[in-house]
Amino acid sequence: MIAPLASPLNIIFMGTPEFAAVALQKLIVSGHNIIACYTQPARPKGRGMALQLSPVEMLAHAHNISVFTPLSFKKDAAAVAQFQALVKESGADIAVVAAYGLILPDSVLNAPRLGCLNIHGSLLPRWRGASPIQHAVWYDDIETGVTIMQMTKGLDEGPMITKGHTKIAQKNTAALYDELAIMGGDLVCDVLDKIAREDNVAAEPQDETHVTYARMLSKEDGHVNWNLTAREIDCAVRALNPWPSTYALNVGKRFKIATGEIVVGLQHTATIGTILNEAGDVACGNGTMYRLCIVQPDNKKQMPFHDALQGQFFNVGDVLQ
Repeated sequence: MIAPLASPLNIIFMGTPEFAAVALQKLIVSGHNIIACYTQPARPKGRGMALQLSPVEMLAHAHNISVFTPLSFKKDAAAVAQFQALVKESGADIAVVAAYGLILPDSVLNAPRLGCLNIHGSLLPRWRGASPIQHAVWYDDIETGVTIMQMTKGLDEGPMITKGHTKIAQKNTAALYDELAIMGGDLVCDVLDKIAREDNVAAEPQDETHVTYARMLSKEDGHVNWNLTAREIDCAVRALNPWPSTYALNVGKRFKIATGEIVVGLQHTATIGTILNEAGDVACGNGTMYRLCIVQPDNKKQMPFHDALQGQFFNVGDVLQ
């Protein structure tokens, strides 16, 4: 039987996207006290470019939690001073950080009594950086997961407290994102409960010989290189869904690839990038073939490849770029 919390922790939460909001929701019902939330400021989105609050800010408002939205800590001494004052006045024990998007200087990391914990979406030290979930899929890793770590000044370099694991198989980033968000929220609550009972948790340093970095992605990363094997292309399609998405060009017009699959047991000798048949099989590197399943021609809705073929967005024999 787990011992009851001796005293709930006073927590400052720092995060921005839905991945972070999932963890915040779990913390809200965990029995700990959420003192305040820090998140990125509202950004213009959509065709109307209306300002949209982050998922974390919307959830915080729904639970009457104070929200702060500094643009920077690194360049704004007033934001650092405000954070330090909040910690002192509220008696905040610890900060929990999840996909926040701002660099935290030592003056912020060291302000809470117990420092800052980070929910990181990879099995550190593999895939430190901005897009760990995407890179794990893109590079055909067998598994990925979440690491709860003590934050230090270096990028995702801090000592690790606990990890959760999951097999990637044929999952795409969107599916893993949801799974790892739940896993991260559960893990950090477990860690906080242990800290509340023992005022300490063990952590182990990362092995620097196994470090890899997941750089920030750009739209250009989604351009399919048909010289790659079908397996490599499949990894890219799954990794870059939903953003920045994979795309190719057909007679100069861009189309997105929403889903596809590897053609097993068949080889080709055609020009790389050729649409080989009405099933949507495309000639890839090493004689492999990748089947286009759901595509989205420019300025159109997603549709099965067969429908796109019937609509004359493609023809058998077209060579994709």
